[in-house]
Amino acid sequence: MTPPVKVLCIGAGNMGRSHAKAYHENCEFEIVGLCTRSASSAAALNDTLDADYPAFNSVPAALSATQPDAVCVASYPDTHTEFTELALQAGCHVFVEKPLATTVDAAERTVQLAKDSGRKVVVGYILRHHPSWQKFIELTGTLGKPLVMRMNLNQQSSGAAWQTHRSLMNTVSPLVDCGVHYVDVMCQMTQSRPVRVSGICARLSDQVAAGIPNYGQLQVTFADGSVGWYEAGWGPMMSETAFFVKDAVGPRGSVSIVADKASGTGQSASVDAHTQTESLRVHHAALDASGEFQKADELLRLDDEPDHDDLCAREQAYFLQAIRDDIDLTNHLADAVNSMRIVLAADESFRTGKTIELQ
Repeated sequence: MTPPVKVLCIGAGNMGRSHAKAYHENCEFEIVGLCTRSASSAAALNDTLDADYPAFNSVPAALSATQPDAVCVASYPDTHTEFTELALQAGCHVFVEKPLATTVDAAERTVQLAKDSGRKVVVGYILRHHPSWQKFIELTGTLGKPLVMRMNLNQQSSGAAWQTHRSLMNTVSPLVDCGVHYVDVMCQMTQSRPVRVSGICARLSDQVAAGIPNYGQLQVTFADGSVGWYEAGWGPMMSETAFFVKDAVGPRGSVSIVADKASGTGQSASVDAHTQTESLRVHHAALDASGEFQKADELLRLDDEPDHDDLCAREQAYFLQAIRDDIDLTNHLADAVNSMRIVLAADESFRTGKTIELQ
């Protein structure tokens, strides 16, 4: 019988809790430790899991004490490079939450270290494991080229959610943190090289760290003529109106995610709402001889609609498969770097006031 993969979990926030739950409930993993910034957060996570896993507040100490086979890095973005590299140097496979790093150079260095070490690194692009998003991307292939892609995820946050957002923004803007997901989707839809990026941003609160905007929008142009925009904002001032737009338009029609529940008042800061799809609306552009639509819109409902924890479990199942079956992750990591390059170019565009040409 194959022994379970021993995993050290770093981080106990929303994503850290969900990933730890996935490991805890999968008999092919064995959690050997929790590494958090405070003893109270590790204790709270143990309570959530009804467990008593060893707790650490130092990654090097945790690695030395637990000798894991794998490490889950679900800490703040500015620690992803350091902790991933420490894990790889210790001979561990790594699951790291997005973004892979906070600079392209750091991301490329991590990718090279993964290659040199022969260890697997899987980046937490959760939408890649969602059946409805997979279908969404598949259906865009029927629309022709060029594509127009429109996506946003604004979050009206208060209380604990606003505190979490402010903490995150000490290291990364919403445009970068969330944007990597959606430009990754755009790249999958177009299968084309991004060539040009521009960005606009704004700091809408004096509670946000100086120099970090809590609202941003990027526009990206691809080599095949496709274009896309993505918008993200966090905070108590954000509007709940049209915070959830996900669609693609081509010469032959459009495909849109319909998420009435996610678009309900007060839902924009919910992690579950961020991945809900409910149904896909397929619109056909073809007209008949009288100039009317030949075919009515189709509303596709998928039976398999996982919640946030289910999606994290699917991510960890893929991580396990990558380790067990020696999956080649070269393209996976190249895509992670590519999406980072786009969102960081948007940040550079905002700061310089110039459109950024990508090499």
